[in-house]
Amino acid sequence: MDVKNAIKYMIISSLAFAFMNIIVKYLKNVSSYEIVFFRSLSSLFFTFGYLIRYKIPMVSSNNKLMVLRSLAGAFSMLLFFMSLKYLSVGTAVSLRYIAPIFAAIFAVFLLKEKIKTLQWLFFVISFVGVIILKGLDTQIDTTGLILVLLAAVLSGLVYIIINKIGNSEHPVVVVNYFMVIATILGGVLSIPHWVTPKGMEWVYLFSLGAFGYYGQLYMTKAFQNAATNLMAPLKYIEVVFTVILGATLFGEIYTFWSLLGMALIIGGLVLNVWYKGRLKEKV
Repeated sequence: MDVKNAIKYMIISSLAFAFMNIIVKYLKNVSSYEIVFFRSLSSLFFTFGYLIRYKIPMVSSNNKLMVLRSLAGAFSMLLFFMSLKYLSVGTAVSLRYIAPIFAAIFAVFLLKEKIKTLQWLFFVISFVGVIILKGLDTQIDTTGLILVLLAAVLSGLVYIIINKIGNSEHPVVVVNYFMVIATILGGVLSIPHWVTPKGMEWVYLFSLGAFGYYGQLYMTKAFQNAATNLMAPLKYIEVVFTVILGATLFGEIYTFWSLLGMALIIGGLVLNVWYKGRLKEKV
């Protein structure tokens, strides 16, 4: 294990995703459909380039699951981008991160997995955070909350489908399918809502794919260089970076209740990752 480099990779990954979130928030005059289109289209430059360079077949033998994963991921991304029109960027990112809870619930019913009592307790802690955000933070918009929670549900479904796909497909092939379908979906849906980007908006839109690709790349490198139970909690520093950038660049104000809610959401999820790591060590 190379923990030092793994930590560096995870910090780079979290920063890349944080900048991507901030750019989406900045592009308030561009429709979410159009943002999905440009974010996905610009990522194809990297995924197609990688597959061609290493002569990896682009067509999967498991098209049904690959397409289902891509559709779920594309709609999750769209709903998350839409939620940023209503919520502060730090709040939206925090709420999106409850996706593993929905993944665990799906796993119980679809994969017949068992969830330990302590894990349910940690999930409850995270849900209490959501309740505090909505019930006590008057800045939380109901429409934005519904959108980001639906995004988290679909993201949880993505985790389950990826689990079913397993190692039968190269990771870049999976991402490439996702980007192709998201590009088509975003392109078709953006037609009636099209707003021609102006000036630097073109640069920001195409930079989304670069930030998304490198965020994914360095996150993968981090997990390859150190144990999952060490790296997974570090991924949540994306929330910290996003909150700082949101407050600095957009003047977003986070109340005591919003910060407490975020802390409980992330805390419950980190405890769950830590506990799952302990269980694996005992096996």
